[in-house]
Formats: sequence, structure tokens, C-alpha cells
Amino acid sequence: MTTADGTGHARYTYRLRVSSAARTALEAEWARCRWIWNECVARSKKAHAEDEKCGPARLDKMLTEVRSANALLCEGSSVPQQQLIRDFGKARAKALKDIKARLPMRQRAGMPKYKKKREALPSLNCTKRGFRLKDGRLHLAGGIRLTVVWSRDLPAGPSSVRVYRDSLGHWYVSFVVPAQAQPLPETGRVIGIDWGVKETATTTSDTYDLPYAEHGKKAASRLTHYQRVMALRKPKKGQAGSKGYRQAKRRTAKLHKKVARQRQDTARKWAKRVVRDHDALAVEDFRPKFLAKSSMARKAADAAIGATKTALIEMGRKHGRAVHLVHPAHTTMDCAHCGARAKHALPLGMRTYTCTTCGVSSPRDKNSARVMLVRAGLNPAGAESGRPDGPRVRQAA
Repeated sequence: MTTADGTGHARYTYRLRVSSAARTALEAEWARCRWIWNECVARSKKAHAEDEKCGPARLDKMLTEVRSANALLCEGSSVPQQQLIRDFGKARAKALKDIKARLPMRQRAGMPKYKKKREALPSLNCTKRGFRLKDGRLHLAGGIRLTVVWSRDLPAGPSSVRVYRDSLGHWYVSFVVPAQAQPLPETGRVIGIDWGVKETATTTSDTYDLPYAEHGKKAASRLTHYQRVMALRKPKKGQAGSKGYRQAKRRTAKLHKKVARQRQDTARKWAKRVVRDHDALAVEDFRPKFLAKSSMARKAADAAIGATKTALIEMGRKHGRAVHLVHPAHTTMDCAHCGARAKHALPLGMRTYTCTTCGVSSPRDKNSARVMLVRAGLNPAGAESGRPDGPRVRQAA
């Protein structure tokens, strides 16, 4: 899997084959890193109570002190421990910045919290001096050797690496390498994309509409069964779960992982097809997070609008296409042909848009997709007179 992180780099993720000795070493390294993280949280809380500073420099000094006093910490490499402190500093700085900016609570990044032993999943980050690749194997600082399942070659030498374990107990490695553009031949075509729930994506061309795949809906019956088993065998507080409970819990996590991968696969294949056949894309800058608190939460989550939008932007950046993100305000009220705006917002049940000024009638989502093109300045045929003073349009980073 490849993802761009917006800084001129890309992540290449591979599965790991981990021996029992390597697994023990990774878990021991994670235990040391988790202890340091929790110590940073405690120092941060103390500094806040005493009105003192707690920046990365002080935390680095703290790490030096505890490593000299604690023989257990010295058994592990200092590279992932130092990187953990940098990650903690970034998380804390972001939270303080949001507080200073007086953002609403729902938009703020929370202060770093304690990582619990039975809940936090292992994750180790290493810079270039903390790992090396030799004979197709990954060697981490501290003498940990891991076998990588090379599904494809790395395009360049990695600058950093992250080793982590998912909820199913599978280990993965993620390499950060410089992003390399792979330009595609020009086609002379443009497309407007509007997000929805009845169809995940509606475009100005019927050929590229993305129907609702219903991956979660198809797995709902099995998921309900596993969750009922978990509910019946749920252990009391402080007690370990039974074998049946742990088995049902693992099957639930496995099913969730499968559905997530199906959604991602569908999104990436569709995004590849759209980007390959068009030079410029006008995409609704829709943020579906608010739908999680509505009656459409389950269907909106299954539509995976956020994942599809991310895949489309990443694919466009990778292949050098122009991706215009259009603000979604009033896109369902404007007419793509004459630019007139309806006096009232259309209810969700009304799926046909009829302009009261020019009389043009078209499917609601198709009209919105054409509005995206007009606002992005791509001027489709028959939509040259669209409203020019719409909300802002920004380029995808």
C-alpha cells in the first residue's frame, strides 16, 4: 500500500514475518517506549500544574537522565525512544496551539494521554541511523532482524521506518521514501465529482459514477453474530475473557479489517480509472464527519466517502493531475446552466433539480457535479454562465 503524506514523501507498507525471538524483542522495545511516553505525560501534567515549560529539550534531558539511572531502558536502542519523545512533543504542541486558537472542543487535538498496556498497540519509529536493509531483511537497532514480504520493490532508499502491529496481531513495516511523480498522457478531458450516500460519487459522466458498494451491509449479519457472542461472554471487570470471548473478539476485528480493505480497494481502483482518463478534477471538498452523529451514520460510514476522497487526491497527486477542491456550500441550490440560486435548500427526498429561472431540469447530484466544474473554472460545455462568485476553490496539497 502506498500513501502520500503531503510533504513530498510516500509511504510503502509491507507485511512482516516475525519469529518468536523477534516478537519478544519488539514487545520488550515497545514496553520501554510505552514507559517513556507515560513518563512524558506525567511530566507534562506536572509542568502544567506548576506553570512550567515542558518542551522537547527538557524531555530529551529527562530521557538522558532516566536511561543513565534505569538499566532496563539502556537494554533497548535510544533511537525509537528519542523518536517517541519527538512525536510526543508534536502532539502536545498541536494541542496547545488549538487551545490558544480557541477552537471548539470538537475540533481540538486532545493532549497526549497515557498508553495502557492492554489497549495500546505497539508502534516503533526509527530514523535512518536506527535501521538498515541487508539481503532483503530489515535490521533494527538493538539486533532485531525481521523478514519483509516484498510485494514490490522500493522506488528509492527509505529515510525512516515504522514497525507496528494491528488489532489482529499482524506485524507491518512502513517505509518513508521520496515521492516520485508518474505523469500520465494528457486526455483533454475534465470531470466534476459530487459526493453522496445513494451513490458514493456522482460525476458529470455516467461512465464514472461510483455506486454504493455495501461492503459493510453485506457483512452485517456475521458481525451481529460475533458481537452477540461477545456480549453473552463478556467478562466481569478485572477478569480475563474466556477463550470463546477472545475468539469472537478476534473474528470481529478480522471482519472489520476485511471490510475496511474492501472499501479501500474499491476506492483506489475507481480513483485510478478517473485520474487516468481526465486531466483535471473538480472535487467537492466534503467532510463527512458530521454524518456520524446523524441518522445516516451507518450508511455514510459504509459509503466511505472520506477514504474515497483521500484515495482520489493521492492518485491525482501521484500522476500529476490538477485536483480542485470545491467548497460544498450551496452546490445543491445553484443551477449549473444559468447560475441562479434557489431560495430554499432542497430536502433530501427531492432528487430532481428544476431551475425556476431557466427551467432546466436534471438529477440533483448531476447538477451538483456540473456546479463543481463551473466553480473550479473548468467551464464545461453549456455551463459557461455559471455563478462566478461562489465559495472558494483550493488546490489539493
